[in-house]
Amino acid sequence: MNHTVQTFFSPVNSGQPPNYEILKEEHEVAMLGAPHNPAPPTSTVIHIRSETSVPDHVVWSLFNTLFMNPCCLGFIAFAYSVKSRDRKMVGDLTGAQAYASTAKCLNIWALILGILMTILLIVVPVLIFQAHQ
Repeated sequence: MNHTVQTFFSPVNSGQPPNYEILKEEHEVAMLGAPHNPAPPTSTVIHIRSETSVPDHVVWSLFNTLFMNPCCLGFIAFAYSVKSRDRKMVGDLTGAQAYASTAKCLNIWALILGILMTILLIVVPVLIFQAHQ
């Protein structure tokens, strides 16, 4: 904040003292006076703890839900991922880690089964087509 006072002088021959512009804050302080509490101002310190990173695997779960989703494992993993994110927002890091661990396990199984199903959907028709020729 700039607390400069600008001076406006009237003409020299008028015989009046110069006019001074008082800033609004200074005027309010002058009108209200000094603080009535003689104690020194106290400060409040807020300690913000550094949150440990708990991965919730929402993106991975969403990917597994949208692509192949064997046995609905991707959808179930997505539900656990959302629960993990909710627990993290509330501040329950232990619960968030538990839900995230379950979501990770489900995502791994959904990915493995999805890859196996994709391979089988490619290999089996090729083998059947070659057998008929």
